[in-house]
Parts: sequence; C-alpha cells; structure tokens
Amino acid sequence: MVFSFPGRGASALPRILSAESAGNFFWNAENGLTTAGYVISGIAVFCILIFIAILYDRKNSKKFSVKQLVFAAVAIALGMVLSNFKLYRFPQGGSITWFSMLFVTLVGYWFGPGIGIMAGVAYGLLQMIIDPYIISLPQLLIDYPLAFGALGLSGFFSRKKNGLLPGYICGVLGRWAFATLSGVVFFGMYATDIEMYGMTLKVGNSPLLYSLTYNGIYLLAEGILTVILLAIPPVNQAMQYIRRQARSETR
Repeated sequence: MVFSFPGRGASALPRILSAESAGNFFWNAENGLTTAGYVISGIAVFCILIFIAILYDRKNSKKFSVKQLVFAAVAIALGMVLSNFKLYRFPQGGSITWFSMLFVTLVGYWFGPGIGIMAGVAYGLLQMIIDPYIISLPQLLIDYPLAFGALGLSGFFSRKKNGLLPGYICGVLGRWAFATLSGVVFFGMYATDIEMYGMTLKVGNSPLLYSLTYNGIYLLAEGILTVILLAIPPVNQAMQYIRRQARSETR
C-alpha cells in the first residue's frame, strides 16, 4: 500500500494513493514492468529464497561454528583468486573464469542454503569492491549481492548423496536469472547482435533475448567447463572428501 502526505494546512492523516497511481509505479504504458517494478520483483524473489532457506536450515539444529566459518572463508578466498584468471572478459560486464563459481557454490553444498546464500552475498560484495561495473544502485543490488547470493541455492542439495553437480547447476541458473533481469532492465538499450571470436550471434533488438544470450554465454561456458572437471573421478572424490571434513564434528 502506497502513502503520500499532504502539505501544510491539510489533514495530518496519510492519503492513500489510487490504485492507478500505485500501478504506474510498477507498470509502464506498454503494460510492462517499470525499472522499479523489476528491481522490487527481483528483491522480493530473493527474500522469498532466503525465507525458504531459513525454513530448510531449521531442520538442522547445529549453529554456525568457527570451523564452518573458516571453510566458508577459504572457499570465498579461492573463488576471488580464481575470478582474476579470466578466459574472456565481456565489454559490459561478466567473464569466463577458471571455476570461481564452483568454490562459492561449495559453501552451500557443505552447510545448506542459508549459509550458502550468505557466503554468495559476501562474495558478491567483494566482487563489487574489487572489480566493479556499476551504473546505478538498483543495478548494483541485482548484479552483486542478489546474483552472486543465488549461487548459494546449491545448498538445497546439501543433503543429497550426489548433490554437488545438481547443486552447482542450480546455483549457476540462479545467478543467470538475476543477471538476465539486470540485463533486461539496465542494459536493454544495447540489445543487438553479439560478436565474439569472429562469430555473430543474431539476437535482434529484443532485450530479453539479448540478456539471456549475453549472460548465458559466459555463465554456461564456465558451467560446462566445471561440469567436465567434476566428472573426473579423482576430482569428484576429492570434493566428497573435503565435504566430509567440512561437515565433521571438531573434536
């Protein structure tokens, strides 16, 4: 419900805006969401995810321990280091790195979605400080804490026997969703065919198709490389061993 307050000499009681005025804040003349509508919708979805993660983690009565903090900090640090080794950097943000997203999703896989999302948000804030691409505050919120926080969705697979791979994929898809939202809202005016490595991808002038393709290229490329890495038996076994160490009780 939206309120406005009258000036001097008028009643001190708040006046409720009409449904039409309130609707104009969220919807434009073409019956599409405004920038504010997109941003608020994205934040609302993220809040719902956090709420679901909290409910999910309530089944685990263990508190966040120093050992968990250390493992999470090391994973975030490794992710930050690897994010600086880029296979390709795109002109309007985004890059293909050497498995940096994997280490962020590992925190959720080890300790659940609540801690995983918090670790992703922390990682996003560090990325914002070290390698920023910012045009506005709403874009900052979506591209950094929300998009990277979504990597913690891997935590919903923390109790699965072979949950590492589906958890990683879920986290990457979550980040792709928020990155696409940001692209549609804040970079849609740049929608055009995408050129890289001498190839041209025909996406026309559609902001949604442009954003899906632009962000999908670097996220899915790194995702495919990571899936191939995790398919190597010694690597998978090493990841399972680290998970057991992270989740074991300190004696």
